[in-house]
Amino acid sequence: MGKQSKYIKVIKQLPLIVSILAVLAVVYYLGFFHQPLEQEVLHWIFLSAICVSGIAIVARYFFRSMRPKWRILPYDILLILLIVLVFLQVDIFFGDRFIFSQILPRRFFLFLAILLGFIREFSTGIFDFRRMIFNPAQLFILSFLVIILVGGGLLLLPNATHTGISGIDAMFTSTSAVCVTGLVVVDTGSFFTEFGHYIILILIQLGGIGIMTFTSYFSYFFKAGSSYENQLLLSSMTNTEKIGEVFVTLKKIIFITFIVEGIGALIIFQSIDVEVIPSFLDRVFFSVFHSVSGFCNAGFSTLGNGFYEPAFRFNYPLHLIIALLIILGGIGFPIVFNLLKYIKNYFRNVWLIVLGKRSQIHLPRIINVHTRIVLITSLILTVAGTLLFFVFEYNNTLSEHSFVGKIVTSFFGSVTTRTAGFNTVDTSSLSILTVMLVVFLMWVGASPGSTGGGIKTSTFAIAILNFIALARGKQKIEVFRREIAQNSVNRAFAIIFLSILVIFVSIFFISLFDIEKGLTNISFECVSAFGTVGLSRGITAELSNPSKFVLILTMFAGRVSMLTILIAVFKKMAHHKYHFPTEEVLIN
Repeated sequence: MGKQSKYIKVIKQLPLIVSILAVLAVVYYLGFFHQPLEQEVLHWIFLSAICVSGIAIVARYFFRSMRPKWRILPYDILLILLIVLVFLQVDIFFGDRFIFSQILPRRFFLFLAILLGFIREFSTGIFDFRRMIFNPAQLFILSFLVIILVGGGLLLLPNATHTGISGIDAMFTSTSAVCVTGLVVVDTGSFFTEFGHYIILILIQLGGIGIMTFTSYFSYFFKAGSSYENQLLLSSMTNTEKIGEVFVTLKKIIFITFIVEGIGALIIFQSIDVEVIPSFLDRVFFSVFHSVSGFCNAGFSTLGNGFYEPAFRFNYPLHLIIALLIILGGIGFPIVFNLLKYIKNYFRNVWLIVLGKRSQIHLPRIINVHTRIVLITSLILTVAGTLLFFVFEYNNTLSEHSFVGKIVTSFFGSVTTRTAGFNTVDTSSLSILTVMLVVFLMWVGASPGSTGGGIKTSTFAIAILNFIALARGKQKIEVFRREIAQNSVNRAFAIIFLSILVIFVSIFFISLFDIEKGLTNISFECVSAFGTVGLSRGITAELSNPSKFVLILTMFAGRVSMLTILIAVFKKMAHHKYHFPTEEVLIN
């Protein structure tokens, strides 16, 4: 019995240690230049690592105390088959005879096996919030800080860039990717290598839907359970109403993200002219990169001038695809889930009518007030933005487009300014009226629970509804036969005030360091950074290091929310069962 316990302890600890070392070895392999002999040694280290991972997976099924749940079996079978494939086709590392070598990059299956093995072992490890001293807000902020620092370190590796990158530029790029902003100080397409592009892509994906989403769900999946404290914390982070459904929500977020990004990548691939990007692999990467960047509202592009490049400037189908991805990513997962629930119930009612079990369609109040407010506000902002962009730029930046092209470009301009940051026109040539429109749209941003930034559409809508209620002499906000909770109103105005404060401070300091850039350009840059948009009037790369650091802080504050930062800093007060006498304060 003692020997068995010893073996179980080794099986539990050794694979995790080996998988972590294997991932670090992969980073070392990809990030630095190596001699042929060193490369071969590293290859065999990789093979040894996946061998240990495979043996550990099989061994777990022979010990009852640590036998995995049956739902994990397909994952383990896939990983074992992948490991077997790697060992059967070792020439993938030393030659080009492998059948997939013409389609997939070399060492693809090896690195995939290492990655899946690492996810398997890391997720099975101890991951319990009960032992953590952080509250949800602090944990949320810390997760972003860790990714930014790790991403900045990876971008500093020699193989990540062609000519090397400074520390401040690496951290700026990492922050922009993790905070899905899109502001760049160097040309993403030409400055970074293929390895650097993959780093940025991973940072965008992790920052877009959150590292906590991935780690929490995989931990639950492989451990087949979670504590009440874990579920309580995650429900707070994901805005899940029912604690018992938190992991179902996480699974839906991951599933919808990959499905939408996958479909988007396929459609983008079909829209690319072979003459523009001749290489099959380059077209695949271009499609995946821009699909992820679009859905995550990141605005990063491997093109030097974004979609304003001559070869893509008039590719209107591509613009519409990207715009649709931006809308789906920016509308918010709670809205998507609510709409899917409505559609599911609608078709179920139709099916019951077909079967003769029901005479008419009857649906309860499924579409909640939040969904109605967000959809209506988003529609108004999108339509109004399109019309105003069309009018303001008709004889300016839209003059080179056909009438249909003007409409598509105006629509894209209205959508992308709501935290995405792609451009199909020369932003520096926009008229002053359009600049004011873009600044407003960037400030409002996307919707709550989405991959976008800004103060959010619901915040803006509640503020407008509150103005109307006050003008009509009402002390409460009523909409769609529902009353908006006072807590929501308080949060909305706190977010609006804090956003203005952060933007003002950012403008003040950058004007202090780089006043020659002009107040209009600086203000545009700061609102873009706070709204995690990424549009620029061409001054980002020319800013001094202190100004870049200010923008890093602004992007971070815009992504995690200044209100979240304050909640993380201040200790939460207990509710008291008393009230002081109420007095009115003169406002105007």
